[in-house]
Amino acid sequence: MEQFELPLRPERRIYTVSELNAALRALLEREFQDIWVAGEISGVRPAASGHVYFSLKDDASVLRCVVFRSTLRYLRFKPEDGIAVLARGRLDLWEARGEYQMLVEYLEPQGAGALQVAFEQLKKKLAAEGLFDPARKRPLPRIPRRIGIVTSPAGAVICDMLKILERRFPALHIRIYPALVQGEGSVEDVCRGLEYFGRTGWPDVVVLARGGGSLEDLWTFNEEAVARAIAACPVPVVSAIGHETDFTIADFAADLRAPTPSAAAEMLTPSRQQLLEQLGVLLARMRQAVRYRLSHAARALEQRGLPRASSLLGRRLGRAFQRVDELDFRLRELAQGQLQARRRRLEALQARLRMQDLRWRFSEVRRRLQAARQALEARMRERLAGMRARLEPLVAQLSQLSPLRVLERGYAIVQDEAGRVVKDASEAPPATRLHVRLARGRLRATVIESSHS
Repeated sequence: MEQFELPLRPERRIYTVSELNAALRALLEREFQDIWVAGEISGVRPAASGHVYFSLKDDASVLRCVVFRSTLRYLRFKPEDGIAVLARGRLDLWEARGEYQMLVEYLEPQGAGALQVAFEQLKKKLAAEGLFDPARKRPLPRIPRRIGIVTSPAGAVICDMLKILERRFPALHIRIYPALVQGEGSVEDVCRGLEYFGRTGWPDVVVLARGGGSLEDLWTFNEEAVARAIAACPVPVVSAIGHETDFTIADFAADLRAPTPSAAAEMLTPSRQQLLEQLGVLLARMRQAVRYRLSHAARALEQRGLPRASSLLGRRLGRAFQRVDELDFRLRELAQGQLQARRRRLEALQARLRMQDLRWRFSEVRRRLQAARQALEARMRERLAGMRARLEPLVAQLSQLSPLRVLERGYAIVQDEAGRVVKDASEAPPATRLHVRLARGRLRATVIESSHS
């Protein structure tokens, strides 16, 4: 009777819960290191540790997610319920509960840019704090005497602003705080500029200025730190960022938004001619009012039959008019004197500025370099002439001692094949090949006969 062997049962592998979770975690980390997941954020829960927990969901499933504190500060926007996003990260298993989750390293909103979402989030947050409340906006001085500008000193923006300010109101004092307005370190520079002007209290108004650009280029002025620095500045702040269609958080936090930097310069300074015309109109109206009141008073006195009082009043009025004319003349002379003094000061400053012109300084350095080169060349020619004068006698003396002079008298130098000078006939037996050096030219010779006598 045949015997059949039963197949062996496979050996059982028994895992502990911790071992199984550890194996699954290793599998997830190996197979799902860099993945993208699309879904809608829900259940956002910030933790005291700084981490943010939430879920990504679609119509049928939910995925737990976490953004660690070290990653959260690099995200362009913070997770909020209801935002559809693309999440990039890796899968991990929390062994203590046996639950897997996604460690999110990057979030990208679907349908709206990350910068725009961050802009709206910060705008909503600061508005809720009352940072944009019109009641806290401070009025700007009608005619500022000192203006502080926080901007890049190398751009075209500051050049345009200075030209407009100089044209409209030359008597202004302007101080520029140089700052980066884009890229790394720009937020700190802008905040330091606002803090400087607020701490010193030097300007009557501060202008934040930057040319146009993309949302990324203007993002420095959408940072929370800049908005809070504007709100904390004790001096009124004008935001002049980008073009008329560009809006930043700084525009809402500032006391006044200018559509462009050039427009800010126009808005802050009245035209000098316009002021003079207004003063002229006011002066004419004042004179007319005084004359009218005096005329009315004179008629009243005359009607009351007080000619003597009228005469006395007329003399007093005449003296009053004379005093008004005198004050008018003094006022005109004072205004002219101040204008001339400031014009002289401006001319002195312009002269100093011309002295600092690099073209003039380069010309001076070039002139000094040319003079030094000419002096060096003269010195070299002088030394070469001296050395030539010392060399010529030595050349003549050397020429007198030269063996070539001996050859000129009919003598010759005889050398063997090795180049040794032959002085004795025994050194050149017959058939020896020799080289003979004459005063002019050389000879090759062969010894036929050698005599030792």
